Amino acid sequence: MTLNIIIIFSIIIIIQISKGADIHVLDSQTRLLEDSSMPKFAETIPNITVSVGKDALLSCVVENLNNYKVAWVRVATQTILSIHHNVITQNPRVSLTYNDHRSWYLHIREVEEDDRGWYMCQINTDPMRSRKGYLQIVVPPVIIENMTSNDMVVREGSNVTLVCKARGYPEPYVMWRREDGEEMAVGGEDVNVVDGEILHITKVSRLHMAPYLCVASNGVPPSISKRVHLRVQFPPMLSIPNQLEGAYIGQDVILECHTEAYPASINYWTTERGDMIISDVSRAGDKYETSSTTIGYSKYMKLQIRNVVSADFGSYRCVAKNSLGETDGIIKLDEIPMPTSTEGNNISNIDLSTNLIRSDHKPTIVRKPKVFTTSGGESIYKKHFCIAVYISYIIVIVCYNILFSSRNEIELIAHVSHQMINKL
Repeated sequence: MTLNIIIIFSIIIIIQISKGADIHVLDSQTRLLEDSSMPKFAETIPNITVSVGKDALLSCVVENLNNYKVAWVRVATQTILSIHHNVITQNPRVSLTYNDHRSWYLHIREVEEDDRGWYMCQINTDPMRSRKGYLQIVVPPVIIENMTSNDMVVREGSNVTLVCKARGYPEPYVMWRREDGEEMAVGGEDVNVVDGEILHITKVSRLHMAPYLCVASNGVPPSISKRVHLRVQFPPMLSIPNQLEGAYIGQDVILECHTEAYPASINYWTTERGDMIISDVSRAGDKYETSSTTIGYSKYMKLQIRNVVSADFGSYRCVAKNSLGETDGIIKLDEIPMPTSTEGNNISNIDLSTNLIRSDHKPTIVRKPKVFTTSGGESIYKKHFCIAVYISYIIVIVCYNILFSSRNEIELIAHVSHQMINKL
């Protein structure tokens, strides 16, 4: 009896388990059918990068949307931007477009840095389905003017620090270089570029005087630069290529003087008596003509003296003055004999310090051989030449007669030769 009861209960349990299994299978099949008809995302939402001020477009592609709705949400602030066909946010730069209830596009015009972050596309299923995409906003570099050095004037020998600050996203890389591309003497080394926001120059000299460029870049075009002009003040310095010049009467001569100064110096020439030389280029043939050429902080002075006369020989002084000091130099002009030349009129200046003749055409100097004369006026050069000829002739005769003549004949020839030499 007990055994029958156990068998009956076992059969009932098996029947119930079988029914439960059938129900579970039916539920699974039902869920599969439901899942195939539920909305799903056809694509991921791509991350995009946009420069500040440009327009951004985020896309969300959904299949089988049916009667469900799509919404866009700003993740960082949990702000609902749009629900289905309606824009919810009050931001006028945000708009929505869609295509056949499959593609949903979120537009953001003229993006700002604050727009950077995650954006979510949601479907109002239960549970909710969503995808996220990141909007990256990049910012080209900008120089921060109130934190960056401007044009600077310093005294020679002082220390100088130039600073350049820039901002952007990503953080900009900043470097310094000279505008002319020349190397910079920094920290005991000559370099073309100094990395970083700070350029420090110890004991600045006039060689550092130049425009410098602070260049900032971060891979987002365009790069930007600022020009900072460094000016170095120093008193005048003067050099004279030739302190002693020579000229002959009637010649045109040019005196030269080189100066360096900043601020720019006032330059002029004076005579030996201290009179300032003033030239008038408007008058052709003026006695004096002064000119100068300026290159950076260097000035090349020239004084041309036309048709030199005796009164022009003497000392001339070139003078350079600025607010930091004064200097001068003296050039002496001496008289020299007029050279013998096939092109004497082309000689413009004779440099006694280097023994060079500077001219438009190189003259050919004609030098006669040195000739000495006896007290009677006869040329010693000619006499020596004749003696040499006669001696050669006698030697030939003597050799011949030694071989073919007698002793008496040889003595006679020697006596005659001696007499001929005495006559010469």
